[in-house]
Amino acid sequence: MNKTKRIEIFSRWRDANPEPTTELAYASTFELLIAVMLSAQATDVSVNKATEKLFPVANTPEAIHALGLKKLRGYIKTIGLFNSKAKNIIKTCRILIDQYQSEVPDSREALESLPGVGRKTANVVLNTAYRQIAMAVDTHIFRVSNRTGIAPGKTVLEVEKRLVRLVPEEFLLDAHHWLILHGRYTCIARKPRCGTCLIEDLCEFKQKTDP
Repeated sequence: MNKTKRIEIFSRWRDANPEPTTELAYASTFELLIAVMLSAQATDVSVNKATEKLFPVANTPEAIHALGLKKLRGYIKTIGLFNSKAKNIIKTCRILIDQYQSEVPDSREALESLPGVGRKTANVVLNTAYRQIAMAVDTHIFRVSNRTGIAPGKTVLEVEKRLVRLVPEEFLLDAHHWLILHGRYTCIARKPRCGTCLIEDLCEFKQKTDP
């Protein structure tokens, strides 16, 4: 795919949604971190249902750590892998309190040193909370990047690096959100909704579906 096509694709997405953001509900950088940690292999809807009960009770490292493992598990038990996620969240809260004055760090290295925080989670926090250029490549973004031809790659890291390199600079900050929303609602896994797609004429997917 050439640069002209990419500019047109992202221009259309920007025109349709000028200020895209995550669908996770949060009111602070710490709440965002916890929500993203919970979202691994879970839907944003399921995470929001859990955090709308958790955050009014505990939404700081001190408060969640004080809840303890058993009570925290009670709030997030509807989410997949809740046992391991609860353990990692408690450990992360302790580290934030002890090493970062209860603030969420704004560097990839520091974020990835936290239990349960991988590259994708770090990228979401860096991009959404700290407005740094970062691509959190999930299954939706991986699919859209390959299917459309925007930034094809065989691995998540390859796609991430190609997106950062190939997405036109003016769109880089928000590209992650446009891509994920497109994959979530239009370019879905089983049968993409090509007939209602904003970029159907620009997409290089060969097996387009009927409207």
